[in-house]
Amino acid sequence: MNMETGAVLAPPAPKRIEDMGLSPVMMRDIILKTLFRKNTNKVTDLARAVCLPLPVCQEIIDMARGQGLMEAMGTLGAAGEVSSEMPYQLTDTGKARALDALAQSEYFGPMPVPLEDYRAQVARQSIRNIQITRDQLTGAMGHLILPDDLISNLGPAVSSGRSILMYGPPGNGKSSISNGIRDAMGDEIYVPRALEYAGQIISMYDPIVHTLSDKDAQDTSALRQRARFDRRYVLCKRPTVITGGELSLDMLDLVYNPTARTYQAPLQLKSTGGIFIVDDLGRQAEPPQKLVNRWIVPLEESKDILALQSGEKFEVPFDTLVIFSTNFHPNEIFDQAALRRIFYKIKIDGPSQENFLKIFALVARKKGMQLDEASLVYLLKHKYPTINNIYANYQPVFLIDQMIAVCDFEGIPYKMSPDLIDRAWGNMFVKDEHIVK
Repeated sequence: MNMETGAVLAPPAPKRIEDMGLSPVMMRDIILKTLFRKNTNKVTDLARAVCLPLPVCQEIIDMARGQGLMEAMGTLGAAGEVSSEMPYQLTDTGKARALDALAQSEYFGPMPVPLEDYRAQVARQSIRNIQITRDQLTGAMGHLILPDDLISNLGPAVSSGRSILMYGPPGNGKSSISNGIRDAMGDEIYVPRALEYAGQIISMYDPIVHTLSDKDAQDTSALRQRARFDRRYVLCKRPTVITGGELSLDMLDLVYNPTARTYQAPLQLKSTGGIFIVDDLGRQAEPPQKLVNRWIVPLEESKDILALQSGEKFEVPFDTLVIFSTNFHPNEIFDQAALRRIFYKIKIDGPSQENFLKIFALVARKKGMQLDEASLVYLLKHKYPTINNIYANYQPVFLIDQMIAVCDFEGIPYKMSPDLIDRAWGNMFVKDEHIVK
């Protein structure tokens, strides 16, 4: 029976070998390789290294002993005292088997989770099970000055767990909004350290993508505490993968390590249960249409198809909120078939003059720049008309940082002036002119 942590059902700890869903040979060989590589002889240390409850680990050890691959070293300590644990070591036959197993795959340590078992866990903690409230979304974005209707448009899109396309002029907070969506989720899920499919190991847990939960102290000395859930999983905050112009199609495929003879999960699989943000869509080497075509099956059928080195293809869960963010109009980079498969299209416009002034005042206060009413009037009446009064969210930060840099260099107080505005404005835009070569 599954246990519950918060709103997500935890994977139960296995109680016997049969609960593992792995072949006895694979489990035995991982034990042998781990014992060989880590040079440990205590059952508790070995159980901790392979992330198994003591009884299950002992069962596998007993199986290896029965095959003449491991042997007990006795129970007497160095000082003649009886040890509380019986130490084990590999026999010569066991060492030979460990080396043979390492030649087939260098993987050792945490036992993997069978892909089929992981499918069930993904369903228990699906991104589509989350219901984001207006208060949660507003709270996560409280530091942003947003148009009044944006939260109303974003809320249903996020709660649906379906794909979102945010588009609009550059510098208006699309990336910040994406990060706010991530922060609004707030709960935690279980991420397998590694997956097993057809005898192959796929590494899943990635400390760059996955942030350990504060609740899970990972107390390796408390085996009873460790039995609360299957320790082949790690309790993490819902993951977020952010890619930009560097994204390429091959980053969405399994990565095979020919030395270790194991696989690394692709980005979208690591983001399962969380968010995959494709920022600056249209700046990648691959055409946007081609990138979105790669996502059509996952977005429609909630499953992705990956391939092993052998060419064998298999399905993995696709349970990810995909957020595309672009400065291009959607009709410029997608055909209608692709747009139809992106469920929500939300335009992110620049701020009104009123919101621009709010942002400007907020940034100035945060950075210690003293505002001056005459200088603000100069900015609005003399500078912005030259760009058709088009405001962007990035501009207050840019202008104020420029003015601060001038003040620091000149050794003058942080106070706005028309002269400072002129100097800052000159760096925000490049004059359109022909350069003679």
